Amino acid sequence: MEKYERIRVVGRGAFGIVHLCLRKADQKLVILKQIPVEQMSKDERLAAQNECQVLKLLSHPNVIEYYENFLEDKALMIAMEYAPGGTLAEFIHKRCNSLLDEDTILHFFVQILLALHHVHTKQILHRDLKTQNILLDKHRMIVKIGDFGISKILSSKSKAYTVVGTPCYISPELCEGKPYNQKSDIWALGCVLYELASLKRAFEAANLPALVLKIMSGTFAPISDRYSPDLRQLILSMLNLDPSKRPQLNEIMAQAICIRPLLNLYTDVGSVKMRRQVTLPPQPEKPLAPVPAVTHSRTGGRASSARPRGVRRGSARTGIPPPLSSIYTWGSGITTPLRLPMLNTEVVQVSAGRTQKAGVTKSGRLILWEAPPMGAAGGPSLPGATEQLQPQFVSRFLEGQSGVTIKHVSCGDLFTACLTDRGIIMTFGSGSNGCLGHGNFTDVSQPKIVEALLGYEMVQVACGASHVLAVSNEREVFAWGRGDNGRLGLGTLECHNCPQQVTVPPEHEAQKVICGIDSSMVLTVKNHILACGSNRCNKLGLDRISSAEEPSPEDQVEEATVFVCAQSAPLNQEPIVCADIGTAHSAAVTASGHCYTFGSNQHGQLGTNSCRNSRVPHLVVGLETMKVTVVACGDAFTVAIGADGEVCTWGKGARGRLGRKDEETGVPRPVQLEETHPYLVTSVACCHGNTLLAVKPAVEESPSQ
Repeated sequence: MEKYERIRVVGRGAFGIVHLCLRKADQKLVILKQIPVEQMSKDERLAAQNECQVLKLLSHPNVIEYYENFLEDKALMIAMEYAPGGTLAEFIHKRCNSLLDEDTILHFFVQILLALHHVHTKQILHRDLKTQNILLDKHRMIVKIGDFGISKILSSKSKAYTVVGTPCYISPELCEGKPYNQKSDIWALGCVLYELASLKRAFEAANLPALVLKIMSGTFAPISDRYSPDLRQLILSMLNLDPSKRPQLNEIMAQAICIRPLLNLYTDVGSVKMRRQVTLPPQPEKPLAPVPAVTHSRTGGRASSARPRGVRRGSARTGIPPPLSSIYTWGSGITTPLRLPMLNTEVVQVSAGRTQKAGVTKSGRLILWEAPPMGAAGGPSLPGATEQLQPQFVSRFLEGQSGVTIKHVSCGDLFTACLTDRGIIMTFGSGSNGCLGHGNFTDVSQPKIVEALLGYEMVQVACGASHVLAVSNEREVFAWGRGDNGRLGLGTLECHNCPQQVTVPPEHEAQKVICGIDSSMVLTVKNHILACGSNRCNKLGLDRISSAEEPSPEDQVEEATVFVCAQSAPLNQEPIVCADIGTAHSAAVTASGHCYTFGSNQHGQLGTNSCRNSRVPHLVVGLETMKVTVVACGDAFTVAIGADGEVCTWGKGARGRLGRKDEETGVPRPVQLEETHPYLVTSVACCHGNTLLAVKPAVEESPSQ
């Protein structure tokens, strides 16, 4: 809402409040439709999503223009054109019993006709055309149709079956429960034309059954004799009980009664009306009245407040309580865990991308850690510098999302996805490969709703390097982004810039999704692994392995384009509670707390104390003293978290990947954190050569009284 200034509420629609606002950039009046999605049912969310989709498709001078949509105060905000002349229904009501002349009626009618023709050419039904949804400009000469909340985009089917619309404008075929197509909008258009000619509705009754009877019989009062027979015949043809006998829109435009007003529309709209000048006798000149000085006051921008930041070092003094949480990072040249700056808030989940470090606070805010520019204080040293400084980071909350509660974040390569507490997914960053799911490849700097998923309540989202998976509360899985190696699980290698529903084997229900560089996993409700994408070195466990022996070539799987069950023992035998995918290897944790690794072992990332490759899943030794609860995989290293807060790493040690000394890199060894109080690990994330870790103080049980 930083771009808009609310002026007043101008209406309340079926799904929300309509605000008149001032767009600060150009001082233009716009309409903001506020739709409270958190209180909506699935069908209502679909209607809100539908309005955005339809408005984006339409571009016509007689259709309300769509500007943008965004999430604000837990509501979907749709910015659209403002029509200051009110509705056509209000215009008709103010006429009282003073009938309009035929030229005025046809002037309005042909504009509605052109708008509806544009809508139908986009394979869209309006389904709620009525005088209340037809708006006027300030001169009340140009009409624009709006309110596409229940419009229907026709794709493969040519007819729609849902019974919707305002009862007085519903066609006879809807009353009978029959399917309908564009001809139902023709009926509604006939009702609007009748209303313009008679200043009352064609079909009205005291109750719904009586109204249905009137519509089914097609009985309505004749219009005034002052109007031409052609106008009366046009109304009768559009209100024909048989849909097949109603004229098409192009047939209506070709009728003689419509040709002249259509021609006038193209020649007269926008013309400047001139008055005949009357010559008056000269008058004595009067001095011009002084123009009062006008003082323009401009409100300044929001004052920025300095935030204290600092990195605590050394031991905490006695009596000083520990911070609510601490965030550490290592890798990319940071050889030991570096505590990141932050306000005293509790971070419950973190995620790392190629360049991003993000977290979610307990209060539902998204926090980001960014490196200063090269050469700046605390930033990376300039090339040729003789002294390497320890890099510093700056923390900030993501602004512009007031009232939105974030509960989960996931980072990909140069893009980020976040999930709200109401099950809405928003994405921002690079739009390459269609990773943002907005139906295009455009970059977005601020979180934007993935509109295609508004009809679902999403519970988790995961980002790979260039693709995304998400799961709903009804166990539905959606995927979008790059499709190489079959990583989307859609049975093809195609790229998709809009969420596509993924077929999961019917005997399984998805609980969690995981994305790697070129592959994906689904953890099921019954703790099984489903996987698709590249199975190089058996990093997904798809080889058919029943013992510790290497699989034969015919039992090896290089790639899967749909989700299939892991076939490598013991991954297909043990209940798996956690898993992660690295560049060329993966790791999984069983319900009993054992950690298995599988895939490439080129850098010792499997924890075997050697670099010997094997396609057989390996039980990591050296973790016997801890119960593993969480595991994370980087490009060539692995991080395991214990139930009591232990952090162990193994694999490639270059550039600080392990957060410890480069000794015994091929076996698990602990990482020392700079904590003076007992702690628990709340979240860990690895991406490429980086690790991000969140810890909080362990709650000490008070002795019983």
